[in-house]
Amino acid sequence: MLVQPFEAPIGADVLDVRIAEISDSEFDELYQAWLRFGVLRFRDQKLSDDELKTFSARFGELEYAPHGKVTAEELAKIPNPYVATISNIVENGKPIGGLSNLETSWHTDMSYIEQPPTASLLYAIEVPQHGGETAFCCMRTVLAEMPDELRARCTKLQIKHDAAHDSIGKLRRGHQPFDTAKDAPGVYHPALIAHPETKEPALYLGRRQYAYVKDCSIDESEQTLEEIWAHVARTHQCWTQRWKTGDLVVWDNRVVMHRRASFPNTERRLMRRTQVRATEKPRAAIAA
Repeated sequence: MLVQPFEAPIGADVLDVRIAEISDSEFDELYQAWLRFGVLRFRDQKLSDDELKTFSARFGELEYAPHGKVTAEELAKIPNPYVATISNIVENGKPIGGLSNLETSWHTDMSYIEQPPTASLLYAIEVPQHGGETAFCCMRTVLAEMPDELRARCTKLQIKHDAAHDSIGKLRRGHQPFDTAKDAPGVYHPALIAHPETKEPALYLGRRQYAYVKDCSIDESEQTLEEIWAHVARTHQCWTQRWKTGDLVVWDNRVVMHRRASFPNTERRLMRRTQVRATEKPRAAIAA
């Protein structure tokens, strides 16, 4: 097994390994690489849903796929609640997955819950010929490049992460519209967090839409968020995954954000996604 870093502040290819056959020692090695690089890519994999689920669970207990507000009875009817389908394919008049073919905003997966997933894994079964790329932004680099005064302010900020909308801006099941970001349902997290394993600081933002800075007026919150986001997702801070069938990408939600480009709805995209449950809330970094 060979770990080959990308020419970017994040990410590496893991070569010469079959995910379905990986040994404990190989997994230990790639886990350390994942902590170091934030994003790992495995090409030419052939995984069933069960094999993807089994590999994902090596990173920790799995988190349910997001379904909006559902009852326990409704959740029990979902065939595989730990493996989500991301797709624009429609069968018998109904979408088989979520997020369609639209562009998604920069976001951190499920940051609107108290203990957001640590790892997310995305596996490509069918990919469009044009578009659909996934871009990743290194939030450690963003933080390091911020002006000292703004970085110091971030150590004191709590940001509410909206639970009502998904990454394409669509209202989630069971949620009602609201007037301002201050009214959004969701949880507060520190704007600057310490990685629980590496102890490195990183900016933690979630999505820009309907974000709200605690104890501020809407105007003050928006101004602060605009100042922060002006330093996010610059070209040299990012790496873009151009998907091929059989690609598996795993990323660390504590140090990277991601977004997806749109693609023609005349083309098919079929992906499987799993997520790993956190054991603690994001904690504020003492200093950057």
